[in-house]
Order: sequence, then C-alpha cells, then structure tokens
Amino acid sequence: MRLPQTPPSVNERFFDLLLDVPPEVLESIQATLPDGRYLHWDELRHRTPPVGLTLEQWWLGIKMARRSQFQKLPLQDKAGVPFTFAMPAPVIQGLHVIDRDTAGQILMDAPVAGPQDRDRYLMSSLIEESITSSQLEGASTTRRVAEDMLRQGRRPRDLSERMIFNNHQAMQHLRAVQKEPLTPALILDLHRRLTVDTLDDPADAGRLRQSDDIHVVDPRDGQLLHIPPAAADLPARLEQLCAFANAGDDALPYVHPVVRAILLHFMLGYDHPFVDGNGRCARALFYWAMARQGYWLVEYLSISNVLRQAPGQYARAYLHTETDGNDATYFLLHQLDVIRQAVANLASYLKEKTRESRATARLLEQAALRERCNHRQIALLTHAVKHPDALYTVESHRSSHNTAYATARADLLNLAELGLLRAATQGKRFVFTVPEDLSARLHGRPSS
Repeated sequence: MRLPQTPPSVNERFFDLLLDVPPEVLESIQATLPDGRYLHWDELRHRTPPVGLTLEQWWLGIKMARRSQFQKLPLQDKAGVPFTFAMPAPVIQGLHVIDRDTAGQILMDAPVAGPQDRDRYLMSSLIEESITSSQLEGASTTRRVAEDMLRQGRRPRDLSERMIFNNHQAMQHLRAVQKEPLTPALILDLHRRLTVDTLDDPADAGRLRQSDDIHVVDPRDGQLLHIPPAAADLPARLEQLCAFANAGDDALPYVHPVVRAILLHFMLGYDHPFVDGNGRCARALFYWAMARQGYWLVEYLSISNVLRQAPGQYARAYLHTETDGNDATYFLLHQLDVIRQAVANLASYLKEKTRESRATARLLEQAALRERCNHRQIALLTHAVKHPDALYTVESHRSSHNTAYATARADLLNLAELGLLRAATQGKRFVFTVPEDLSARLHGRPSS
C-alpha cells in the first residue's frame, strides 16, 4: 500500500506564504471543497488551486478554516499530542442521517418486520458481522460453511472457524453487558472471548501485549503502516479510553454519541493493545458503544461487510489522520459513510425478504397451509424454496429464531409430518432436508 504524502508543516515560515493573498480570498476558503469533500493533502495536491493561489497557499487556507472548527479530545497519540476533530457540513449531515435512520424506522416500515422477524434478522446480522469481521483479519472459511457452523451449533474445526465462532460468542456477550460502563477489565474479557484458542501463546488472550515488537503492516506487500504506543503506556491509555467512552451527554466539550463510538473504534485500533485481534475488538466496542446510547438498529447492521469491500480505504482513514496532525475527521467521515452504506444494505435486505415472504405466503395460501404454519416455519420454507440443498437441525432453527430448543424441535417435526421436510437421524440428532418437489407439495400437486 502506498503511504499518503505528509502535508506541508504549518509553521510561522509557512504563514509567510499568505502575506500576498487578499483577505477576501483567504476568507472564501472553506474546510471542505465546494462539493463537500474533506480532502487530505495527498489528494488535494493533484488538483488545480483557485485562481491566484498556489497549492501550498490553498492548503494553508484550508487548514486555517479547519483549525477554527477543531475540537480537542482527551485522547493523545503516542507522543502525547491530542487528537482533534472538526464538524464540517458532511459530518453534521452524516450524523443527522444516522440519527434518523438508526432510530429503527427502516425496520418498523418493513411488512415482514414483526417482533419475531426482528429476532431472526438480529441473529442473521450477528452471524454476518462475526464472519466478515474475522475475514478482515485473515479467516479464510467460506461464508456458507461458517454460517452452517454457527446456526447448527457445531464446534469449530480449524483456526478460521474458531475466529468466527469466538466473534459470534463475543458479540452475543456484548448485548448482555451493553448497559455496563466500559472498564479495562471488560475490554480484556472481550479480547479473551475473541481470541481464545487462536493465538500462538494462549496466555495472550485477554492480556495486554508485553512488548513493543508489534507493528501494523499491509498484508499484501509488507508495507509498514503504523507503530503503536509502547506497551508500558497501555494500562494508562486504556483507563483514559474508558473514561472517554463513559462520559455522559453533559460532559464538556460535547461529543455526539456516534462520534464517541467511532473514536472508540479508532483509538483501540491506534493503540493496538493486544498481540492480535485488535481490529475485531475495536469493531465490537463500536457496537457496544452504539447500543449503549440507544442506537438499537445498529445491532442489525454489519459494518465489517462494508469494510471488507474496500479495506484500503479503512487503512487510509487511519493514515490520513496520523499524517495530518492527528485530525480524526478523516476517520469520522469514512465511518459515517460505512454506517450509511450498512443501513442501505439493510434496507435492500428487508426489501428482498419482504418479496420472498410474500411469494411463500402465496404458495401457502394456495396449499391451504398458512393457518397450520407459524412465522418461524414460514421463514424456513421461504429459505428452503430458495436453497433446496439446505440441511436443517433443531439447533440451527433454534439459533436462527432465538427460540427454545423444544419449540424449534416441534416446528421441524411438524413440517416433516406435513411432508414439507424429510426427517432423518445423524448420530443422536435429527437432521431435516428439503424434498426435491417442495414447490409441488406446497401447491398440493403430486410429484412427477
């Protein structure tokens, strides 16, 4: 990965460049371009400056506009210099969209999104985030195999499956502790859950790194991207991070809850306090922070699915912040876009599920079966029509719908009695497969 070019340093000598710039021209320079983009020097240097300005003068004018908006954070880099962020129009707009959309209206408006459906979507989103967050850090298991493992409750068979299994367990645990204040002990416990049985030294699970030989490199070309703070500084930095995460709405200066959650994600990635699993831990803490502040729809999103599509942009958001005087606005803007894309993905998913549910409902009405099937069974039949090679177990059905074992077992046995699934035993457990002529059976036609 090519490193971004470090911007010209803003010092007294550099300010001399503005002596010849008319005041009205200087005042017209904004923190963003006219199209709203908040560009780093590495991107701006390839553009044509406004008439009468050099590139350096233009950049200095932009930096002056940004500095007038900067808010200093109680979080420092490894040299003790505070991180800052600005609130240009794109950040304000992004926060407004997230405040509006993550209030749950998308889920409320979906015809298939009753309370039972939401349980199913929540289980699916936890599985999706568990898989893609682990894939971002090297897990190579296919999505189909990983999903089958989680839904059927099968124990992991290799390192990649273990990473995904751990991530799923950790995300479920965070739901149970989302109202608790963040403490170093909670972060260490989260890391232990994420990395147990995946590290070269088992003692490193849930333990701060003990040495300074941890560097962040691009796995594609070995390019050094980041040298984190010294191990000796980590306990104090973790305490500082927890204090920031737990600050209430009355804390000054005010930090929007979504901004606070994103910066929590950023700082854990920057500090890199563990030998491995830092990215997974940082993204999991983002979910914790959002849920704690009442952004409950975020539980239904997968930010890692979006990040996995453009991992270079994720890394570059960190690099732009570090190379431009600790301006975390770059990371904020990147993550706001990621959240908005994840919300759009959820809306598309709900639209597709609505279409599928209506199609299955029509089949069931024609087959006079609708009154004999509950919402969980209808969801399973919807899936079975689309995936005729699927295999279902009591555990996979229980996990998908967050229901009791006995309820899941009764659902499947009832579908087998209706002839809509085939039941068999595999060892000591029931397995259920899809009849080749399921559509015909739903229509009440004899198989050919």
